[in-house]
Amino acid sequence: MADVLSQREIDALLQALSSGEVSAEAMKEEEEQRRIRAYDFKRAMRFSKDQLRSLTRIYENYARMLSTYFSAQLRTWMHLDVISVEQLPYEEFIRSMPQLSTLLVVDLAPLSGRWVIGIGPDVAFVMLDRLLGGPGLELAGARAFTEIETTVFERSWSRSLGVLGDAWKGIVEDLRPTLSFIEFNPQFLQIAAPNDTVAVVSVSMRIMETTGLMHIGMPHLTLERLLPKLSSQHMLGMGQAGRALDPAREEALRERLRAAPVEIRAVLGRTSIDFYDLMHLAAGDVIPLHQSVNRPVEIYVGDRVKYLGRPGVDHGRLAVQITEIADDERGE
Repeated sequence: MADVLSQREIDALLQALSSGEVSAEAMKEEEEQRRIRAYDFKRAMRFSKDQLRSLTRIYENYARMLSTYFSAQLRTWMHLDVISVEQLPYEEFIRSMPQLSTLLVVDLAPLSGRWVIGIGPDVAFVMLDRLLGGPGLELAGARAFTEIETTVFERSWSRSLGVLGDAWKGIVEDLRPTLSFIEFNPQFLQIAAPNDTVAVVSVSMRIMETTGLMHIGMPHLTLERLLPKLSSQHMLGMGQAGRALDPAREEALRERLRAAPVEIRAVLGRTSIDFYDLMHLAAGDVIPLHQSVNRPVEIYVGDRVKYLGRPGVDHGRLAVQITEIADDERGE
C-alpha cells in the first residue's frame, strides 16, 4: 500500500510545484522508472521459490537414501548433503560443470525428456576404486574412464537409480529412471536448448577423506506437468501420509539391504617393527604380535569392530567363532 501524505506534506509539495523547485515532468519520469524493471530473457525464472523449496525437500530425502545405498555398496562410509537448489539457463549449467566430470544421462519413463547427474572427477574415481576392490584412492592425474571402468561405474549407478524413483514417490508414483549413457565432456551433452531453464540441485559428496560435488540438472520441460504438485500444501500432505510407513516400500528397502555385500574380517593381531627389520624380513622369520593367545580377536564388519571371537578351523578352512559382542556395540 502506498504511503499516505499528511496535509502538511501536501501543502509543501504544492508550494514546491508552484515555485518551480520540483518539476512535474521529472516526478512523472521518476515514477515511470520505478515501474520499469530489467528482465533478462536468457535467465527466465520458470520455477517459483515454493517449487524450489519442494525440490530441496525431495533431494534431501534422496541424499539420505543414496548415502545409505552407496555406503553398503562401497563398504565404507559415504555422506551426501544438499547444498543448493537453483534455476539456470542450460548453457550456463553446462559451462559450470568441470571437465572430465562423469555425466550420467537418465531417461525418466513415464515422463518425457532426460535429466543429467554430473559427478566430480575426484569422488568418481574414489567410488570406482572401491567398486573394483581397492582402498578408495584418488586419481593422481586427470583422465576419463577406460571402457572397463565405464562399464563398472555404469552398472553401479544403474542399480542406484531405483533410489531416485523412491525419492519422487508422492509426486510421480511410477517414475522409472534408467541410465541412457555416460558422457565425459559437458560440451557434447545436449538434453535441452541453450536458453532453456534448468533446475540444478548441488550436492556435496564425502567418501572417507575425499570430498566433491554432484549436480543434478532437470530441464523445465521435463518437470512442467509436475509443477502443480511441487507446492508446500502438496508436500505437507505427502509428509503426513508418509509418517505411516508403507509396508511395500519397507519390504523393498529390506530386499536391497539383504542383497548388499558386507565385508567381515577377523584381525589376529598387530605389532610394529623397525623399518630396518622390515627390509630384512625373510622366509622363516617369526614376528611376535601384541595379541595374547588367550584374548579374543576383533571381528570387523566394514570398518567397525562389531564382535569378538576365537579363530580356528572348520571343514579344512580357516574360520572364526563369534564369542561376544564388542563393548562399543552393546549400547546400540
